Order: sequence, then structure tokens, then C-alpha cells
Amino acid sequence: MTLTYGRFNDMVDAVLSPPPQPRLDSRLTCIDLFCGIGGFHIAADNLGLKIVFASDIDENARKAYQRNFGLAPMGDIVAIQAEDIPGHDILLAGFPCQPFSIIGSKKGTSDPRGTLYLEILRIVRAKRPRGIVIENVKQLATAQKGAVIRHILDDLKGMGYSVDWKILNALDFGLPQKRERTLIVASLRPFDKFPWPDKPVPMAPLSEILERNPDAKHFVSERIRAKRRGVHTPKESPSIWHENKAGHISSYPWSCALRAGASYNYLLVDGERRLTPRELLRLQGFPDSFEIVCTDSQTRKQAGNAVPVPMVEAVIKGVVNVIGRTEAARTGREASRPISSRAGP
Repeated sequence: MTLTYGRFNDMVDAVLSPPPQPRLDSRLTCIDLFCGIGGFHIAADNLGLKIVFASDIDENARKAYQRNFGLAPMGDIVAIQAEDIPGHDILLAGFPCQPFSIIGSKKGTSDPRGTLYLEILRIVRAKRPRGIVIENVKQLATAQKGAVIRHILDDLKGMGYSVDWKILNALDFGLPQKRERTLIVASLRPFDKFPWPDKPVPMAPLSEILERNPDAKHFVSERIRAKRRGVHTPKESPSIWHENKAGHISSYPWSCALRAGASYNYLLVDGERRLTPRELLRLQGFPDSFEIVCTDSQTRKQAGNAVPVPMVEAVIKGVVNVIGRTEAARTGREASRPISSRAGP
């Protein structure tokens, strides 16, 4: 299957990458906590970094990760001792977002998953990585009136790190998905101003994401189609129709944020069918070379939990620049691409 990036690829390279530089044999190393199916791994690999350790509690996610990257993630981070984690330059982590999300429970730290950031801090104290990138939902910034993010930032500062955070949107990184996420960065090398990406990449059209001949199983019934057409007329096609909890339907030339749960049923391509597993992965920036090894339902969950690859890649690149090893990062983005296969099979 060929990759069709065209001018979009050129624009991505122009924004994210300076002119190519010689690449060193030595590479910065990373660990991938709460790794899911490897969005951070792809981003790090695109930059020439090496993942030396990964962990995730979900068995199916570990299965997909190992198949695609040849690295078997360990299980529940709570049960992993710091001494069993190799030394590394950069810690990457997208800890569970459900306790803080709009769709999730919003129980914050009263949900056991909401305290898993403490495991990140535990490992930082023990291993002292030079750089850190943490990703979570937008609502992390306001959880418990800002107490959660202040705790994370204050703990990192107390360990000698310069820190910063920002809410970024996948729409600004070429992906046709409105996915706002809180990104926290930290570095042992002090910085006054972190180099956040500030030049939006033009959004790829949905036509570069959608499959030409999706399986019939993804189409909804005529009853559902008729019901939705009866209350909504789209302004353009292709578009993703979204029905909220109140039953209001809207449509856009991009997808609302993908979720791991039932909201999958409320996103319809042109009001006719659900997104395929491959389309869901493309919306997160996974290349078509990423092998789907789990069921449709598991892949939907995995895509909904993933990080947008080009977004975190740009942030990791900023951390690499800050810690002083820009020459170690690959600048040509020669590896896998975040959007691929215009109107695939």
C-alpha cells in the first residue's frame, strides 16, 4: 500500500524539521510508560530516538505493541520496581485519562487510575531522566481546581527540573481530529522558555484518511441513517457526523476526539457508517505500516487511548533541543508517516 502525502507531507516537514543534519550512531534513549499501542514509540522513532523499555496494564495493547515494535512491554507499572527499569534520557508517559475526561468518570484522584501520575514521579526520582514528556486530557489542567497539575509540576520542580505545560490540539498538527491534550514537559537542563511548536500544520483532508471500500459491517441501518438525515443537513462531504448526549447532531470536515468507549457509535462518516479501525488509527497519525493484530473492538479502544503521533513528536523534539542533543534527532522524518494511503482499500 503506497503512502500518499504529497504537498501535505512537505508542509509537515517544513514546519517540524530544519534542514537535514548528519545523524550520529549514538541515540538518546527513552522509556514508554502507559505505552498503549505505541504512539509515543512511533514519534520517538521518527526522531531517531531509541525506546528501551515499555509498560502497559492492557494485555491486548501489549500484544499489538510487541508485534509492531519487537519490544515486549512489561505489565502494571505499580508492580514494577524502579531498579528493573533501564537508565534512559527521556521519560515518555500518557497516563490514564478517564478519571479527568469529560466522557469519563471525572473522579480525578479519587479514582485509583487518577493517582498513577505518582508512579511517574516515583520513577523520575529513581532514574533522573534528562527530559520528560507527559500527556493527558485537556481537563487535567483544571482537575480539582488545578491541584493535580500543580502537584505534578511542583514535585518535578522539587527534583530540580525546569517545567512547563500547554494545551495542544491535534488539528494544529495536520490531523483531522479535534483532540485537545495537556502536555507537560520537564528538563534537568534549565530553560527560561520551552520551544513549544507554534506553526500550525495544515490539516489533511478527510479524503486522505477514509477508505474507499470499507467493509459493509461498518454501515449503520437505514433506520439510523434516515433518522439522522431527518434532523441534520451537512454543509460538506466528506464529513464526520457527531451526535452528543442530548441528541444534537453536528458535522465537520474533521472528527471529534476519539474515545475508547461507546462514543465510537456516535461518529458517522457522512451519517452512514462508523469509522473503520484503520481510519481510527490514521486519525491518530499511525502509519498504514502499523499492523492491526487485535479485534475491531479492541483496536477502537486502543486508538481512542492513543496519543496523536505528530503532536507528541513535535513536543519530544522540543525536549531533545532543550537537553542539548539536537544532532541526535533525525530531522528528515524518514521513518513512518502520520497520515497515509489516500482513500485506501
